[in-house]
Amino acid sequence: MKNGRKVVITGMGLVTPLGNNLETTWSGLVAGKSGIGKITYFDTSEYNCHVAGQVRDFDASKYMEKREIKRVDQFIHFALAAAQEAVEGSGLDIEGSDPDEVGVLVGAGLGGLPMLEQIHDVLREKGPSRITPFFIPGLIANMSSGMISMKYNARGPNVCVCTACATGNHCIGDAAHLIERGDAIAMIAGSTESVISPLAVGGFGAMRALSTHNDPPEKASRSFDASRNGFVIGEGAGVVVLEEFEFAKKRGARMYGEILGYGMTGDAHHMTAPDPNGDGPARCMERTLKDAGIEPEEVGYINAHGTGTPQGDINETNAIKRIFGDHAYQIPISSTKSMTGHLLGGAGGVETIFSVLAMNRGVVPPTINLEDPDPECDLDYVPNEARRTEAKIALTNSFGFGGTNSTLILRDGLNGL
Repeated sequence: MKNGRKVVITGMGLVTPLGNNLETTWSGLVAGKSGIGKITYFDTSEYNCHVAGQVRDFDASKYMEKREIKRVDQFIHFALAAAQEAVEGSGLDIEGSDPDEVGVLVGAGLGGLPMLEQIHDVLREKGPSRITPFFIPGLIANMSSGMISMKYNARGPNVCVCTACATGNHCIGDAAHLIERGDAIAMIAGSTESVISPLAVGGFGAMRALSTHNDPPEKASRSFDASRNGFVIGEGAGVVVLEEFEFAKKRGARMYGEILGYGMTGDAHHMTAPDPNGDGPARCMERTLKDAGIEPEEVGYINAHGTGTPQGDINETNAIKRIFGDHAYQIPISSTKSMTGHLLGGAGGVETIFSVLAMNRGVVPPTINLEDPDPECDLDYVPNEARRTEAKIALTNSFGFGGTNSTLILRDGLNGL
């Protein structure tokens, strides 16, 4: 790719509302299983939204020292778990390679908001002398990268991107750029989030951004459906190991995919509302196709941003049509958020892995709860049941507040690169 250095994916790790590892999550995804349920973290009786995609039965002690668990927020727990699965799966021996050439780039959109709420209560009830010294390091967004770096003695670039719901794609794309220009031979990259908390649910609810389809919960996330009225908040993490192709080849690594293209744009329109003509997402996909050096007709699958907000789904549909023309109607497109909810900053890392697995396994995940398609969302959204595919190139979109857009194009790697 750039500077003659291709970047490949050699390991993948997941923590999601569908499962605490890659295989459990993927099985639920292709089965069309919903990970959405009633919020159990706090009493939602005064809230308009009562549902979320919570991670269940998660044991942080499997991934970190017990004394560390209470020192950091849960988004870091999830990041460490996903990173462990990715690193172990990659077979990368960081100590046996050159730790100075292995970096970490794992971001979060909101960071440790639940810990902030908890410590604020301590401040009000017991005073400043009772604030833990781990308060600040335990919630800052870059500590997920920091903790992963310390765990694996990865002494290369140690970075965090924080771009709202575009975070994951930016993290993986920027990590690929670091490898391309020779700043690292390998990067642990992805994104994480855990903010199913009173402030977050209350704040998004005040914006009227959340779904109010509370009963039954599994029907709440309704991307591209005419009855959609907002997104469902979720939590989890998706982390990949990226390596320079020749380095990965030399050590005999399994290559799940290649980062073929990466693009980013800004709407320059509004703090939270998307540009109604979809210009920013369209330009983002266009830049990514150019970066990948491929034609639109070569894209065989799109993992859509597809949050289930009324305007957002229409805008993304229009942007896809603008860039792909008639081919847009031939591409299977799915919103996996219909099953996981919207993981906010964590979404891009998770959905990059979903896109790679769709090509590796030859299966496009469905968009569940698509029962009455919006006439303005008239593309092939793979409604309700998974579908076989021979796609070898996939595109995944992530867009965020502040008008930030990010797109990745990935090539299947299991059949040779």
